[in-house]
Amino acid sequence: MTSSALQAAPDSPFSLGRVGGVLFDIDETLVDLYAAMQAAMEVAGRELLPANTAQDWDTFAAIYMADTHNYYDRYVAGEFSFAQQRGLRARVVFDHLGFSGFDDVAEQRWIADFEAAQPLSIKAFEDVVPILDTLDEAGIPYGCVSNNVHDYQRAKLDTAGLQRIEVLVGIDTLDAAKPAPQVFLEGCRQLGTHPAQTLYVGDNYMLDAVGSSQAGLRGVWLNRENVQAPSCEGEAVDALGGVQEIANLFELALLLALEPLNTRL
Repeated sequence: MTSSALQAAPDSPFSLGRVGGVLFDIDETLVDLYAAMQAAMEVAGRELLPANTAQDWDTFAAIYMADTHNYYDRYVAGEFSFAQQRGLRARVVFDHLGFSGFDDVAEQRWIADFEAAQPLSIKAFEDVVPILDTLDEAGIPYGCVSNNVHDYQRAKLDTAGLQRIEVLVGIDTLDAAKPAPQVFLEGCRQLGTHPAQTLYVGDNYMLDAVGSSQAGLRGVWLNRENVQAPSCEGEAVDALGGVQEIANLFELALLLALEPLNTRL
């Protein structure tokens, strides 16, 4: 089956028109970044918090990943460097834990140890290779649009065994980030697909699903944790009719009326 012949499932929001390509988010969509980051946090923090239990590290990771000060988004906006947002987020956790020894020297050591350890735990989710195999067989091109710099995400994909993904748009590609329409459209340009015939799949409801829909693509929200969608107001509401929710990437094949290779007899 070729992409020109592919039709979406009749009862899906995408039943009008053909699907010519698929763009993916990377972190928490293709790559289990949370698990890799938690493992790296433990490696980087063992000497500082030697008494921490597995539950303590779960708590550490949860606070760090919550990023209540939005340091990562502020890095994307250009307020901090990547390393600075890493250290600032760690400071929030150590402060929360009442640990007073996280000075500048400890912070720089923690960042260095973290960056060295994280790639060792980078892995793709188990449903990623099957869906890419299925898309390859169907002749549907695919790529990624990410809210991090190109080379950093390129290395992450390669480490996760996803070298086959060639199209990759980072925040430094156009000096813009999701949900800016131009980054989604650049992904379509590199794929050679029309936005209206391109799916965008990501775990962030607003940035990925709604943002891509507003850019003219077909937004697909990957809701692995079965959480409730955030409330939307204003222009975001206009995009909701074009957003489809899936629980995993195996369901993406069903959405596209494709049979995953690993389910065939």
